[in-house]
Amino acid sequence: MTHAAPCSTRRVTLCGQAVEYRLVRARRRSIGMEVDLDGLTVRAPRWVGVREIDGALAERAAWIVRTLGEWRGRRREVMPRRWESGAPIVYRGEALTLELHAARSLAIAADLFHLVVRHPRADDEKEVADGVRRWFREQAWALVATRVAAYAARIDRTPAGLRLSNARGEWGSCNARGEIRLNWRLVQLPPQLAEYVVAHEVAHIVELNHSRRFWTVVGAMLPDYAVRRRELDDWTALLAA
Repeated sequence: MTHAAPCSTRRVTLCGQAVEYRLVRARRRSIGMEVDLDGLTVRAPRWVGVREIDGALAERAAWIVRTLGEWRGRRREVMPRRWESGAPIVYRGEALTLELHAARSLAIAADLFHLVVRHPRADDEKEVADGVRRWFREQAWALVATRVAAYAARIDRTPAGLRLSNARGEWGSCNARGEIRLNWRLVQLPPQLAEYVVAHEVAHIVELNHSRRFWTVVGAMLPDYAVRRRELDDWTALLAA
């Protein structure tokens, strides 16, 4: 039986700013720090006191504050806070405006500027949100099913399975059995970045690692994968939407 590492939430002042961090007590020899979508996480040995931890944070205060700011800058309005006409929403990398109309049946379509939603209950935000998310998943499935098949054919392999996921921390995954899962939010990415994620996971059917051989497989499918990989970083906040 395994036990989760004890953790707590603390606050410290860095560069004049109040910064919350998640403190995780772990089996390690030194203090480690990580900044991501969830903010600042500090991992420290059980025997290290809070004063020493806060001192270590103060030593790296400039980096922590700067990196937290960079992550906040990556956050964008990808899903509406209020599901009403005029709200921003992202589809295939484009910032669109939600346009709602009452109708007898649900119909959704995107043009250059709007995501047009015709809904029997256009005044019910939950119903509209559920309908749009279902439509996004349908569009995502159509996208990934086609592209996975195309990339798999290029390496002469067949995935053992393909599913959409709702994971908050990753765009996709591939297990040792060759089963691929891809996040439905790929449909909100610019198409070239969604292509990179698909090619990346298909390549794992050949190499279940990130070795030089793995990247050679990816490069054979997408020669400019390194550029796309860097650009994907700016969309990581989408996973938390």
